[in-house]
Amino acid sequence: MRELEWTEEQMERYSRQVLLDDIGLSGQEKIYNAKVLVIGLGGLGSPVALYLAAAGVGKMGLVDGDSVDLSNLQRQIIHSMIDIGIPKVESARNKILAVNPEVEVETYQTFLNATNILEIVSGYDVIVDGTDNFATKFLINDACVLANKPFSHGGILRFGGQTMSIKPKESACYACIFDRPPPQNTIPTCASAGILGAVAGMLGSIQAAEVLKIITGIGEPLYGRFLSYDAKTMKFRNIKIKRNVRCRVCGLKGITTLSDYEQLNCFL
Repeated sequence: MRELEWTEEQMERYSRQVLLDDIGLSGQEKIYNAKVLVIGLGGLGSPVALYLAAAGVGKMGLVDGDSVDLSNLQRQIIHSMIDIGIPKVESARNKILAVNPEVEVETYQTFLNATNILEIVSGYDVIVDGTDNFATKFLINDACVLANKPFSHGGILRFGGQTMSIKPKESACYACIFDRPPPQNTIPTCASAGILGAVAGMLGSIQAAEVLKIITGIGEPLYGRFLSYDAKTMKFRNIKIKRNVRCRVCGLKGITTLSDYEQLNCFL
């Protein structure tokens, strides 16, 4: 475990976090030594990446195969006009280092599949699912269960969103709730149904908080709990979810290998 040098600049940078009794110097060192992989640098991944960088996460991996588009800027706050046309991982890396140059950033300009995901997630302690389609979300769930990696799930559409944290072998996984991706064209996309940009910021911030709780061991992460949010009514629902022993992924006869899912409509 690396030790923070605790330079005058570091003490000032992290002072408001270190003041928290549940974090302190030891908690900040845990954050400094943490390795977090953010998959998807869109509406959810943008605030996650920025807040984790600001908090002092030592190493961040960034996964996204897309480039920045003008339509992204309404909600993907890590990108700006000057980034249009460049890979999202490059744009995000530049912003992270502008916020905190101490963060080590590794980029993966690729789309995840059953052949590359396990190798990528193996180098990280906590995984963040900020992706925009069911095929990748289920694949991330399956890979994290096999690799025994805790991860945060998030999804948004229109004026609402959902999030939960998963601790493999102990809490319910994504497939315990939804089993499989829905049939094609049964769920609207962000392109057809829209998304309020601030909702992405809200849910992404919750995911960032979950990651920091998991890293430091404080509080109660959303293990076995499904949190949904409606911005129009400003109501939250916190639903308890039990692990399904018959789950096709994490159950007693769960998966032992990975397979790709059919690429379905996005809902981010």
